[in-house]
Amino acid sequence: MTDTAKKVGKTLEGVVVSDKMDKTIVVLVERRVRHAKYEKTMKRSTKFHAHDEKGEAKMGDKVLIKESRPVSKTKAWVLVSVVEQAK
Repeated sequence: MTDTAKKVGKTLEGVVVSDKMDKTIVVLVERRVRHAKYEKTMKRSTKFHAHDEKGEAKMGDKVLIKESRPVSKTKAWVLVSVVEQAK
């Protein structure tokens, strides 16, 4: 890999379920998975801790997060942007 080329990490879209911590948000990301045996489509969800430097995301907002180097023990994602504000 050259100096100019950078690794591009994953980006995910989810909903903020907690913004109570300082500079940290918890984002719930839902995905659809097909059951191996019964072939039914199911919803599965995962919570990610993301770094929010400016504190711009609030609870209920739809946000875009990007994979990054570990910021702390549980944080390895960074807030990219707020896609849609909560009503």
